[in-house]
Amino acid sequence: MFSITVAAVVFGVVFLAELPDKTALAGLMLGTRYRASYVFVGVAAAFALHVGLAIAAGSVLTLLPHRLLQAIVGVLFLGGAAMLLFKKDDDEEEMRKPADQSFWKVSGAGFTLILIAEFGDLTQIMTANLAARYDDPLSVGVGALLALWAVAGLGIVGGRTLMRYVPLRLITRIAALVMLALAGFSLYEAIAA
Repeated sequence: MFSITVAAVVFGVVFLAELPDKTALAGLMLGTRYRASYVFVGVAAAFALHVGLAIAAGSVLTLLPHRLLQAIVGVLFLGGAAMLLFKKDDDEEEMRKPADQSFWKVSGAGFTLILIAEFGDLTQIMTANLAARYDDPLSVGVGALLALWAVAGLGIVGGRTLMRYVPLRLITRIAALVMLALAGFSLYEAIAA
C-alpha cells in the first residue's frame, strides 16, 4: 500500500542530500549547453535505474532480523551524515560535449554521465537504507525518484539562480542533520526493541 507520509519523508531526505551533489552540478552544466528537455530525459532515465537498484538492495536487507537491520541502517545513516559533513567540495568536472545536439546524443550523454556518477552514491545508499527501514518499496521508490528528478530539474533549469540565494554549505548541513536524526531513530529502535 502506498504511503504519502513515507514518500514525503524520503523525498525530503533524498532531495536535501542530492542538492549539494556533483550530479546536480553536472545537470546544471549540461542544461546550460544543451536543450533542457533532452538532458532531463537522459538524466531521469538514469535516476530511475539507480532507484530501482537501490530499492532491490533495500528489500533484501528487510530479510534480516529487525534489531540487526535497525542497527545496520543506523550505522549506514551515520556514515552518510559523516560523508556529508566532512566531504570536500568537488570541483566541476569537464564533460565531453556530444558531437551534435540531437535528442539521442544529448539524452545519451546525460544518461551516461548520471549512470556512472551516481553508482554507489550517497543518495543511492540512502534510498536502499530507507527501503529497508520502512519496508515499503513503492513509497520509498516514488519519494526518492521524485526527489532526484526535482533536483535534476532544478539543476538543469534553474541551478544558477538557486545557488545564488541558498548556500550549498547550508543545504549540506541540513541534509546531514536529517540523516543524523534518522540514524538516531534507527539505533534507538535497535537497542529498545
